[in-house]
Amino acid sequence: MAITRIITPAVTDDSVTLAKMAPGTDGNLITYDASGNPAAVATGSAGQVLTSAGAGAPPTFAAAGGITMADQWRYTGGVAFGSTAVVVNADWERSNTNAQGGLGTGMSQSSGIFTFPSTGIYSVSFHFNAYRAGESRYVFSEIQSTQNNSTYVTITQSYTHIKQADSSSTYCSANTNTLLDVTDTSNVKVRFRVRSVNEATLQGGTDENRTFATFTRLGDT
Repeated sequence: MAITRIITPAVTDDSVTLAKMAPGTDGNLITYDASGNPAAVATGSAGQVLTSAGAGAPPTFAAAGGITMADQWRYTGGVAFGSTAVVVNADWERSNTNAQGGLGTGMSQSSGIFTFPSTGIYSVSFHFNAYRAGESRYVFSEIQSTQNNSTYVTITQSYTHIKQADSSSTYCSANTNTLLDVTDTSNVKVRFRVRSVNEATLQGGTDENRTFATFTRLGDT
């Protein structure tokens, strides 16, 4: 006759071996549910960590905390710009010289429009270098964003000036930064613009960062 019940005193410490436990799924963990009964925690994906869901709920596997994406692109051309704002829509490349690198799946870019690889809260910064032969009062850069993949709005600006009384070239640089809540990667995108009261030239480079953009994913949206 099969034994269907064992009273607690009959089970001594360490008497139940792994071989006596019911089979489970590779990678699952054992926890307790809200009723106090044993339950399995579903196997996560590679690189995920076990995360508490608080009292009354089993833990789950989730993406590890911390920064999971960092990417940097630089401008390589030399476009002239003036009182009409110019979108920096060409001559972009990922920064890749002498150990420059990034983290995770980076940004994608087409005609100066940058698309985010996943939803989340991102830090976006734009640093530009410009020069002018002659006198100029000011130049400025902008970060523009769209929430519908169509209409772009300036969300941050940075001003500086070029002051030179003769014909030799004078250089300037400025940086602007914003935090962006990317709730939809198909619609939320960014681009960069520059403007000057007099004609100036945006400075790029193919082996060093002069005008460049940096993208860092800080966490979930």
